[in-house]
Amino acid sequence: MSEGKKMTSSRRHHLKSLMLQIAANWIEQEKKEIEAAKEAYMAENCPPPDLSGDQAALMELCKKIHAAIDKIDDTRYDAEAKVQKTDKEIEDLKLKVVELAGVKKPALKKVRMSADAMLQALLGGKHKVTMDLRANLKQVKKEVKEENTEAVGDWRKNIEDKADRKKMFETS
Repeated sequence: MSEGKKMTSSRRHHLKSLMLQIAANWIEQEKKEIEAAKEAYMAENCPPPDLSGDQAALMELCKKIHAAIDKIDDTRYDAEAKVQKTDKEIEDLKLKVVELAGVKKPALKKVRMSADAMLQALLGGKHKVTMDLRANLKQVKKEVKEENTEAVGDWRKNIEDKADRKKMFETS
C-alpha cells in the first residue's frame, strides 16, 4: 500500500475475518494430521494382541508386555533425569549471567519516619521502644531580663525633655 491510500475499516475487518477463517482451517487440518500420525504409529508399534490361545500363551504375552513396559519406564526415567540435569545447568548459567551483569540498585526514595517508627519496624510490633532523644538532655532555665520600669513613665515628660535638647543644639 502507498502512504496516501488508507484501508477502510470494513475492508480491514473483512480481511481480518478471512485470515481468522484460514487460520482455523489450518488448525483443524493440523489436528487431523496429528491424529492420523498417532493412529499410524500405534498400528505400527502396537499391533492388537492375539488373544486366541490357551492360558500359557496369554501368560507369555503378559510377560512380554510387562518387560516392554519396564524397558519404556527405564528410558522415561533416564530422559527425565537428563532433563532435570540440563534444567539445573540452565538455572546456574542464568545466575552466572545475572552476577556478571551486576544488579542495578534502584534510586532510593526519601521517607520521613520518626526514630520510634524505625525501631518499631526493625524490632517488630511486640517491642515497644521509645526513642525520646530530648528526655536525657539537661534542663536549662532561661534568664528573664527585667526591664527598667522607671524609664517608662509619662510620655509627655519624655517629649518635654527632648524639646529641651533640641533647644540646646539650636542655640549653639
